[in-house]
Amino acid sequence: MTIYDIAQEANVSVATVSRVMTGSAKVSEEKREKVETLIRKYDFKPNALAKGLSETKSKILGIMVADIRNPFYATLFMECEKEAGKYGYSLILYNTLSNPDLEVTYLEKMISMRVEAVIKIGGRIDDVVTDMEYVEQVNKVANSIPIVITGKLDGADCYSVRIDAFQATDLVMEHLFSLGHTDIAMIGGSTDTQSTVERYMRYKQQLRRRGIQIRDEYMIHHDYYDDRGGYECMKNLLLLEDRPSAVIAVNDFTAVGAMRAMAEAGIRVPNDMSVISYDDTIMANIMIPKLTSVSYNYENFGQMIIETVLKAINGEEQPRLKTIISELSARDSCGPCTKK
Repeated sequence: MTIYDIAQEANVSVATVSRVMTGSAKVSEEKREKVETLIRKYDFKPNALAKGLSETKSKILGIMVADIRNPFYATLFMECEKEAGKYGYSLILYNTLSNPDLEVTYLEKMISMRVEAVIKIGGRIDDVVTDMEYVEQVNKVANSIPIVITGKLDGADCYSVRIDAFQATDLVMEHLFSLGHTDIAMIGGSTDTQSTVERYMRYKQQLRRRGIQIRDEYMIHHDYYDDRGGYECMKNLLLLEDRPSAVIAVNDFTAVGAMRAMAEAGIRVPNDMSVISYDDTIMANIMIPKLTSVSYNYENFGQMIIETVLKAINGEEQPRLKTIISELSARDSCGPCTKK
């Protein structure tokens, strides 16, 4: 019998068992009684080494990202790492390369590495339909250590720090409307991904509110959130006889591929067609022309994630859901509508 067994049977974290054993006041009476009952039941007496390990913090956080090659994930990881370092914590990075099977494997590895909490950015937490078997596996880990995610995982005992996709899309649409655009396309992203679905949903809502026809041919999805996906979406869009005057890409990576396809077709940005995107990564500033993109203030995003993690580790009360509000970084890729 170990402290981990006690924690699992009591359905509490290892930290809670440790606090009960050390007489800490930061434990509810209900949880204290559960743990003490099991300690008496099994006559649990941890040896000196095990007791020392349970009371010593590793000062390590595990962070799992969908694809570190995507500048969005790389930038957010960097900000989390910087903020965690201020409190003496180190981060171990696990890159799943969008492989769902690796997510479970890496969760198990993090436990064996004695991380104090898990941060999950992208991947299965962004699924429109939650996999309940995966939720069960996540909750097993959450019984021992806190988990903070940046998406949605129905039924999971996690904290969430999420981008408000509706508010972000409102910024995009209002900017294009202000420039006189009404023939607006949206490209990229999968219908299986929650944030993408929310962006397309708000895009259509905004068009309806202004009495603008929703055109199915102006909405082109793709499984890959990279330049290849953007290139292929734009090539299909350019086959249309009646082309849009502005295009929304689901992220900067997609916008890069789209603008390459436009350049090959002799379409000038923004003279002939405007392009706007989400994420405001380093790509936005190095594109020619510079890309107008939705920004999430990555420094604040990283701070909010780490703040949530540390409060969870210390057992402090806090909201289960926190929201990131976006801003628009207007650059050179959007201009007044010239379509007649």
